[in-house]
Amino acid sequence: MILIVSLLGLFVLMVQVNFFGVLQRSRFRAGVQEFVSAMQMAASAAAESNRRYEIIIDLGEQTFLLREISSSNLADVLDEEIITQGQFGQNCRIAYVEYDDGTFTNEGKAKFRAGHAGWHYGGKIVFHDEDDQPHTVVVGRIVPIVDVVDGDPTLLTPKGKEEVPFL
Repeated sequence: MILIVSLLGLFVLMVQVNFFGVLQRSRFRAGVQEFVSAMQMAASAAAESNRRYEIIIDLGEQTFLLREISSSNLADVLDEEIITQGQFGQNCRIAYVEYDDGTFTNEGKAKFRAGHAGWHYGGKIVFHDEDDQPHTVVVGRIVPIVDVVDGDPTLLTPKGKEEVPFL
């Protein structure tokens, strides 16, 4: 009887540990998906209109917001411009942002702007999950695709003008 109760207790413990892992992965995916949805919303809305949109990522606060740019002063975010905002948790945190022009930041704010022609900058946003594994949101400048990939891939950057042959 003690052996059966011990085995049942061990089985319940294994199920709880597995369930907790699934729950953590689900929270990570939900956090990243909320961010990706905001990025896709900005690209889609900008492509369908003459309006400009901006995603502002605050790496220190681990937050983001999507706004419609309505004034020429890009530094001020007006309350009426905010469309959506979100916060990342401990199991979904941004490690750094790298743009396709080679600039990089792991502090402060990073911005991606979308207009009718697409994203003004391409780049990647690297997230770490609860196991400190990297996952990357890739923003394409030429093709307005926002995609999530596992790992931390090397960002393809355009060649410098001096490297482009003139025909």
